[in-house]
Amino acid sequence: MKIIGIIPARYKSSRFEGKPLAKILDKPMIWWVYNQAKKVKLLDDVIVATEDQRIFDVCQTLSIKVMMTSDEHQTGTDRIGEIARKIPADLYINIQGDEPMIEPQTIEKAILPFLVDPNLQLTNLMKQIKDPIELINPTVPKVIVNKDNIGVFLTRSASPYPKGKTEYKHYKQVCVYGFKPEMLAFFCSSQRGLVESIEDIEILRFIENGYKIQFIEVDSETVAVDTPNDLKVVNRLMREKNILQENGNA
Repeated sequence: MKIIGIIPARYKSSRFEGKPLAKILDKPMIWWVYNQAKKVKLLDDVIVATEDQRIFDVCQTLSIKVMMTSDEHQTGTDRIGEIARKIPADLYINIQGDEPMIEPQTIEKAILPFLVDPNLQLTNLMKQIKDPIELINPTVPKVIVNKDNIGVFLTRSASPYPKGKTEYKHYKQVCVYGFKPEMLAFFCSSQRGLVESIEDIEILRFIENGYKIQFIEVDSETVAVDTPNDLKVVNRLMREKNILQENGNA
């Protein structure tokens, strides 16, 4: 099975323009994501997909494999679809370019189910929310699944609402997806549904059209960078992690 990891990296983010090039310690964020993905042994290749010459140039300078894509794509999945049309593979893994702390073993969790279930079409990761601030933060998509961890809904609201019970574990989306080629082809040839448009969560397109998404729970300490404030948090956490490693405590 040929498996390719693709990191969509868009410059014109509405909440944080130019964030793939934002510095974390002494390197741009895209460098951190790429190097974590390169550690995943199940991936045959890792490619950054961008629409911006500045990102392209930085990647080349840092020996990061990169491809230019159209600047008209609405989502990162559309960008991955363009790469998929150029480079055939059996499985494509979408690794978001704003997850600089993503661990290689976390990325692998999105791949492993495909190796045991040939009928599987889509995977996505989720993590239990332990910080109540994340539960009410609209930049953090919340995941609701059924008893088999098949996705029922994703929302930016604090959901489900605890009207009847309070002993419920809330989950957030970890933005690593696994796509079979036919799923990418469907996404790129279809239009946004009403709910996807309202929530602005692209994976909802599959749920709205009746496709099953297998969610896999992970215990990852990754923090997505959606805002400049998130960048400050990640810089602090990674600086603390480096200090621990230097002192031999990691």
